[in-house]
Amino acid sequence: MPPDPRSARAGPLHEGRSSTSPLIVTLLLDPEAQERFDRLRAAHFPVERNHLSAHVTLFHALPGDHVDAVSADLADAARCPAFDVAVTGLRLLGRGVAYTLQAPELTALRAGLAAAWEPWLTPQDGQRHAPHVTVQNKVEPAVARALRDRLAAEFVPHRVGARGLGLWRYLGGPWAPVAEYPFR
Repeated sequence: MPPDPRSARAGPLHEGRSSTSPLIVTLLLDPEAQERFDRLRAAHFPVERNHLSAHVTLFHALPGDHVDAVSADLADAARCPAFDVAVTGLRLLGRGVAYTLQAPELTALRAGLAAAWEPWLTPQDGQRHAPHVTVQNKVEPAVARALRDRLAAEFVPHRVGARGLGLWRYLGGPWAPVAEYPFR
């Protein structure tokens, strides 16, 4: 699991990664929701592949050498009021399972950032965004279907709080925290 974003320090990156390593942007959830999704991920994600806490990825690979511009844009975007996100259901990922999320505020926030960063977007980040929290991946399809069916049988739609944006550096598996940008 990555270190807590609040523990980020200035200085060189570890494991031989440079300041040009790709940047990742996430939506940060309230502590109660984060703990619940972390427990589900710990229970269902293959241990040898689970390098991260549960997360809502907004952008997977922004250019690391643009960290100052990305940081400034995130600080500006985070000036919006905190909002709730609807947890609407479960999604089968083929070899995993995710909880689907929906919030008009999130859609607008991400669209604004995507427009600003359009020249930097990878094909993955340029496609339609479907926010989700992956709690299982890299398993056999039958295992994923069984978990999806079990979780769906007890699922009740609910809302969780979005508390801000997170900026990370990709370290070839684990992520290193760069900064947090809390909503107002």
